[in-house]
Amino acid sequence: MDWLNLVVFPVLRSVVLIVVLLTGFAYLTWYERKLLARFHARYGPNRAGTFGLLQPVADAVKAVFKEEVIPRHVDRWVYLLAPMLALVPALVIWAVIPVAKGVPAIADVNIGFLWILAIAGVESYGVILAGWSSNNNYSLLGALRSSAQMISYELPLGMFLVSILLLAGGFSLVSLVETPRAWWEWVWLWAMFPLFFICILAETNRSPFDLPETENELVAGFQTEYGGIKFALFFMAEYINMITTSTIMATLFFGGYRLPFGLLSDVVWLGPFVLAAKVILLLFLFIWVRASIGRPRYDQLMHFAWKFLLPVSIGYMIVTALLVVFFK
Repeated sequence: MDWLNLVVFPVLRSVVLIVVLLTGFAYLTWYERKLLARFHARYGPNRAGTFGLLQPVADAVKAVFKEEVIPRHVDRWVYLLAPMLALVPALVIWAVIPVAKGVPAIADVNIGFLWILAIAGVESYGVILAGWSSNNNYSLLGALRSSAQMISYELPLGMFLVSILLLAGGFSLVSLVETPRAWWEWVWLWAMFPLFFICILAETNRSPFDLPETENELVAGFQTEYGGIKFALFFMAEYINMITTSTIMATLFFGGYRLPFGLLSDVVWLGPFVLAAKVILLLFLFIWVRASIGRPRYDQLMHFAWKFLLPVSIGYMIVTALLVVFFK
C-alpha cells in the first residue's frame, strides 16, 4: 500500500488543488473587478450571468479562441516556454502548504520554508526570459525592471522569513501552524506583517509596484509581444501568485487553517474553509491597495527596498534572535 501513499494520493491531491486554483483564479478576476467598481462608484461586470458571475467564463473563451500569432523576430522556443515557466512555480509552491489539520496540500516535509524561498526565486525567470526572447525594447525594459525589483525585494523578504523561522524553531509549515505561540510572539509577528506585505506586492508585480508592465511607459512591459492564450498564462500566473502568497501569509501570520484561541480545532473539515476565508480577506487587501495608492517612480521603488526595507529587515531579524534567546 506504500505506492498509494507515495504516488496515487499525492497525484489526486495535486489534480484537485490545480482545479481549485484555476477556478479560484477565474473568480478572483471577477472579485477584483467587482470590488474596484465599488471603490470607483460603478457597477463592474453585470451582464454575463447573475451579478456577472459568468464573466470569467466569457473571458476564458475569448482568450482560448483568439488567433495565435508568433512574431518572426522572437526566439521561438524560449518565447513559448516563458509563460509556462511563469505559471508552474505558482502551482508547485503549494506542495508544502497545509490546508487542514493532518492534511497538507501535497506533503508534510521538514523543508517547507526552504521550498518557498527556492520556488519564489524561480518565478522571476519566466518574466525575464519573456522579455529577452521577445526581441522588443519595451519587453526587455520590463524584464530588466522585473529582475531588479524581484532581486531587491527578495532580500528583505528572506530576512523576514528567517525571523519567522527563528520564532517557529523548525522548517515545517505544519508544525508552525500547530505549535502554540506566546502572546508576545503574535504581537511581534503582526508588527512585521505590513512590511512583509509590501515585499509581497513587489514580488507579485501588483499595483502600485507593477512597474515591469506599466502601460503608460512600457505598453505592456514583458508581455508586449504576447497575445491569446500565452498572454492569458501570464495573467493566470499573476492571479494564482496572489492566491498563493495570500495563503502563505495566512499560514505564517494568522494561524492558517486554525480558528483563533483554538476554537473547533478538532473539526478537520472546517480547516479549508477557515483558510479560504482568511485568503479572501487578504486578497481584499491586495485590491484595496490597488484602488487607493498611486504608482511610485522606479527609482523610489528601488530606493525604498535598499535603503529602508533591507536595513529594517536585518534589524528585525537581530531583535527576533535576541527575543528567542532570552524569552523563549
